[in-house]
Amino acid sequence: MLVDSHCHLDRLKLEELGGSLDSVIATARAKNIEHFLCVCVTLNDFEKMAEIVANYPDVSVSCGVHPLHKEDMFDKADLLRLANQDKVVAIGETGLDYFYSEDTKPWQQQAFRQHCQVAVELDKPLIIHTRDARQDTIDILKQEAAEKCGGVLHCFTESLEMAKAAIDLNFYISISGIVTFGNASELRDVVRALPLDRLLVETDSPWLAPKPYRGKQNQPAYVHEVAQFVADLKGISLGQLAEITTENFYRLFKQIKLNRAA
Repeated sequence: MLVDSHCHLDRLKLEELGGSLDSVIATARAKNIEHFLCVCVTLNDFEKMAEIVANYPDVSVSCGVHPLHKEDMFDKADLLRLANQDKVVAIGETGLDYFYSEDTKPWQQQAFRQHCQVAVELDKPLIIHTRDARQDTIDILKQEAAEKCGGVLHCFTESLEMAKAAIDLNFYISISGIVTFGNASELRDVVRALPLDRLLVETDSPWLAPKPYRGKQNQPAYVHEVAQFVADLKGISLGQLAEITTENFYRLFKQIKLNRAA
């Protein structure tokens, strides 16, 4: 069984995918996807997002503000209050993106630090978005003692050196459909070198559909294609890759097991 470790179910255009979230989830379950982490990008939409997926026991949620959502000016106390709910299994997505928004560096860095502080206080892992901000991302994680809560660098497209630095800080590396793209040869080399016990797979749907679905809306079922591609790169079977990455997922997002036991 597989998991989709990062998706945005509240952002799907359901009219293109059978008309309902039930249909999307059913399609994924039919491809042996057993759990889905629906990731928050703005506190303004958190309650709505959580409500949309509330009736699905195999869907968990995170809470946080994406670094490109500067318009979502939030108070750290609000983040702490919302993230302290049992249904929230992770903090984020947060991080730094200098590729699209270098002019908001000070706000991004402050928001990132606040997310790290909340994550450490609540002992919930961080979901990190990072682009063109390798050193600052690692530096802030170190300065805020993020190794205490751990987390994941999602939709990873950076260097092997950065991946190793993150792994040393108790982080996992998640691979999306980008790895299947024709221009991703460097990323494929990184994936070949990554340790299996620190690897996750994701869709980041509705974006970044893997081959052979490029140009279409992405959906959680397509994590199967991502996993198969990664398995081929690692020289192992899909079944082995699924078992390892699923075990990694539940080890990292330990709140999911607590929620299931409740």
